[in-house]
Amino acid sequence: MASEDVVGKTKGETAVSTIVNLAEEAKLAREEIKGPSHAILSICKSLIAGGVAGGVSRTAVAPLERLKILLQVQNPHNIKYNGTVQGLKYIWRTEGFRGLFKGNGTNCARIIPNSAVKFFSYEEAARGILWLYRQQPGNVFLSPPEDASLTPLLRLGAGACAGIIAMSATYPMDMVRGRLTVQTERSPYQYRGMFHALSTVLREEGFRALYKGWLPSVIGVVPYVGLNFAVYESLKDWLIKSKPFGLVQDNELSVPTRLACGAAAGTVGQTVAYPLDVIRRRMQMVGWNNASSVITGDGRAKAPLEYTGMIDAFRKTVRYEGYGALYKGLVPNSVKVVPSIAIAFVTYETVKDVLGVEMRISE
Repeated sequence: MASEDVVGKTKGETAVSTIVNLAEEAKLAREEIKGPSHAILSICKSLIAGGVAGGVSRTAVAPLERLKILLQVQNPHNIKYNGTVQGLKYIWRTEGFRGLFKGNGTNCARIIPNSAVKFFSYEEAARGILWLYRQQPGNVFLSPPEDASLTPLLRLGAGACAGIIAMSATYPMDMVRGRLTVQTERSPYQYRGMFHALSTVLREEGFRALYKGWLPSVIGVVPYVGLNFAVYESLKDWLIKSKPFGLVQDNELSVPTRLACGAAAGTVGQTVAYPLDVIRRRMQMVGWNNASSVITGDGRAKAPLEYTGMIDAFRKTVRYEGYGALYKGLVPNSVKVVPSIAIAFVTYETVKDVLGVEMRISE
């Protein structure tokens, strides 16, 4: 009888063990099935967070964005906009409230996918660069520890990669957005909207016209986006590690502190890259009769100035208007960039927290 009990007990234990093993195998199978879908969902949430961040931040500063472009391309022999306050008042007086946000719909249609791609590309580039960094062979200077984090220089590289990818993917929309933005009530309306502008430029000027100014844009985006991410992440990292002035609580930065980090990042990036932004915008206006940058060799305003390339655009701008022309619109742009970049970074991280995305920038 005791022998039967032992046999029964053994069989019971075997059955339980089999059930447990089957349950574990089923769990692993479910996780394998869940893995790809979970990763896709996480990617989608990250893209959504980046898109929301771009739309919110750009709409908040839309009037300053439009004034910046108007200052960049206006004819110096027919000055309408003398500064930030005067320019905003002039737009309000001549075009009303809607004039302050003209081109913002097109701008958001461009910046939302641009921002989504940019933030996601940065995270992927940062992860890839960090992995390569940890795999480096050689001496102690080339072999970082397994738990090494991104250095400011590596963050700059990841940000540069993200900026180039995002800029290239959405550049045609940026080009027509610039043209839509400089249209005023007093100029003949050549474009009725973003899609009409895209089709018109494609039909009348060809596919290459959609990428006018692309080279200075790409060159400019390397220091601009690269420095934005590098300064923002490095400042955050420094604050968390050093904990100065009691700004850090439980290794978390407050919203005002993160806004300040974003503002510093935006200021550094846009100051370095701004001349290239001016040249890009002027090259985008080439071939459009309603462009307002109309300087000719004798100094008279006749027809839109033609550029053969980025270097030629730099040379003619400096020759006819001086080096100061490379910084036209810098003041409203500075006022715009400080809150815009700050809002974008904080919105991105906040939306990701709300959506429950585990992945954070540079982690």
